[in-house]
Parts: sequence; C-alpha cells; structure tokens
Amino acid sequence: MKYSTQLKSLAFALSLAIPFAVQAESSVVTGAGALSTNARVDFTVVIPKILFLRVGAAGAGIDLITFTVPSGSVGNATPIAGTGGDLTGGVVTAVVQANSGTVTLNATSGGALSNGAGDSIPYSQIVTAAATLTTGTILPAPVLANGASGNVTLTPVSKIVNQDARWTYTYANGAVVPAGTYGGVGVNNGRVTYTASMP
Repeated sequence: MKYSTQLKSLAFALSLAIPFAVQAESSVVTGAGALSTNARVDFTVVIPKILFLRVGAAGAGIDLITFTVPSGSVGNATPIAGTGGDLTGGVVTAVVQANSGTVTLNATSGGALSNGAGDSIPYSQIVTAAATLTTGTILPAPVLANGASGNVTLTPVSKIVNQDARWTYTYANGAVVPAGTYGGVGVNNGRVTYTASMP
C-alpha cells in the first residue's frame, strides 16, 4: 500500500512538471534595488531549395515568335525582326533565380525547323540577343541549335543566382530557302525547350 501511494505521488508530481517543460522559459528575481533577469527563445528558419525559370509570359502559356520575310528580302542576309513575345516585337522576358549554387541553362529543339514538305531551316538562323532587364547581371541566352545547345553556366553570388534579361530573337535570313511555313505551335520542330539545372 505504501508503495502504491508513493507511485501515485510521483505520477502526480510528473503531471505537474510536464506542462512547465513545454512552456516558454521564464525566471523571477526579487529584491530591493536594480533587478535583471533573462528568458530565452530559440528560432529556426527553414528555406527550401528553389530553382525558377521563366522564358516569355508568366504562367503556363507558351509564346509564339513569328518571322515574316518580305518577298524582296528572301535570303539577302538582312535580319528579320520577329513578332510576338511577352515584350512584343519578338522580345521575351527571361529569368533564372536559384539559391543553391551554380545553375546551367540550355535549350533543346527537335531538330531543324521543317515546313512539313521535306525542307528545313537550321536553328542557327535564329539569333538571340540578351539585354538588360532589371537585374545587374544580364542572363545570357543559349545559342539555339538543331537538337541540344551548349550549356550556359550561371555563377552564383553567395550561392544565389538572380539574373534576368530581355531576349530579342531575330531571323538571320542568311540563305534562300523554299517557300513555306517552317515550325509552328508544337509542330515541325517549332518548339524550343529551355532547361535550367542545379545540383
């Protein structure tokens, strides 16, 4: 019986102590004159690893850039400006943001632009020029190719990559090619996929 009473007393004491174990730290001082006491709080902030890529309009839409060559200029090496793009005139917003080191950026096409009739235009004829948008470091554009481009390496500052640019596309118009519409919305190798990667 005595053992049972002691066990109950211990259980009661523990039940009183547990709420205090999970409460914030506190301390009390008393006495005359100046008093000082401390209470501490620990903080943790958890930041996830992020990698953000934008080329063109924000959201899920895919921009269409169209080059229409005047009949008197076919193949004369006069660059042709595009239409379309979220900044219009064949110009798009390009952004990469990351917080965990070096980022590589590349572009992949399905091959040369096709007109569906056996004729093609190489992606080397579509030139991308990068210019300042909002950040101090201009985001360089991968050189488009029939297939995969080479990688562009984005060097972080204190593990952070925050680069953007205005990418302006032009058609170099460097050769006379058969008439037709080359590429298109998801057809005839008209789509380029940009990929950002981070370890």
